[in-house]
Amino acid sequence: MANAVGEESGPEKNFTVPPEATFDSIVVDFSFHTEKDILAAGLIEGDIAVRSFSRSKEGNNQLMTFTHHKKACRCVKFSRDSSQLFTTAKDKSICSVDMETGTVTHRQKNAHNAPVYSMAVIDDYLLATGDDDGNLKVWDYRRWTPIVEWKESEEFISDMAIDSNKRTLVATSGEGTLTAYSVRSKKMILQSELMDSEFLSVAIVDKGKKVVCGNGEGVLNFFNWGEWGNISDRFPGHPDSIDTICPITDNIICTGSMDGKVRGVHVMPNRMLGVVGEHEDFPIDHIRLSRDGSMIASCGHDEKIKFWDTEHIRSETVDHTKKARKGQKLKNLQGAGSDFFAGLMDDKADDE
Repeated sequence: MANAVGEESGPEKNFTVPPEATFDSIVVDFSFHTEKDILAAGLIEGDIAVRSFSRSKEGNNQLMTFTHHKKACRCVKFSRDSSQLFTTAKDKSICSVDMETGTVTHRQKNAHNAPVYSMAVIDDYLLATGDDDGNLKVWDYRRWTPIVEWKESEEFISDMAIDSNKRTLVATSGEGTLTAYSVRSKKMILQSELMDSEFLSVAIVDKGKKVVCGNGEGVLNFFNWGEWGNISDRFPGHPDSIDTICPITDNIICTGSMDGKVRGVHVMPNRMLGVVGEHEDFPIDHIRLSRDGSMIASCGHDEKIKFWDTEHIRSETVDHTKKARKGQKLKNLQGAGSDFFAGLMDDKADDE
């Protein structure tokens, strides 16, 4: 059921990005609307808050609150046209909300035998969910029936990504594997060797030629597309686990880490570009790219969603002829005038 609530006003000044959005509890996941300046945030207490956001003084306004989950929310995802909002929770259910009427149109109780950990929208009618026990299902959400179920991992399905053709789904697991699945033929293609550390995040980069996985030791692991057995390259440098990866361009990603920092990273060649922002010392769970690509947002355990401009990130270039230097201080990727970085860049950048 949706309930309208009061307005939250932003500070009285102009912003290049919206002011941060503050919530009553930890934001576990969030999703950008694909057509409007709206986001949906899933909270650890189970509620889903839908807010508009603006770069002007109006700031962020609460539009609706959904309370259909009684346990901690796990995932929230808008459908490709944003007519529906898919939500999961620790209660093992998957729900669909009609965004025009604000009503829950479907509740799939016990959708998995274990709580759903990750979710990915594949196309206009397919949705993938992975649970705490390593099970992965693909649902036809027009009829809410799973078209295929896989059990190829022994640990939680931490993250998933779908290729541009909507044919190959790649999924990482807490056991330290990457698995590729054919959505069309409903078969597992291949699973990687067991790595030394858990895989926590995944993204498709380099024009679809590479898959990058973030692990629990702060290392980015690269696979050549179609060569799923073992990594082709690895790039250490993060001081803590890489819990989320968000592609910005074909060769630039943003990472969110346990140390609370959002970093810009160039891949192929691999270089640390700088710090985009931070959630103080609170771990970062997710980073998402806005519908127009002009900004990213991140959520952490500080009960906030923060917005970051992508202009300075996109403009970064890498000299392929020069090697990366160890111990180099990280740049401020939000521009020289950013208040956030007053003093941050005076410190040594995490021995990176």
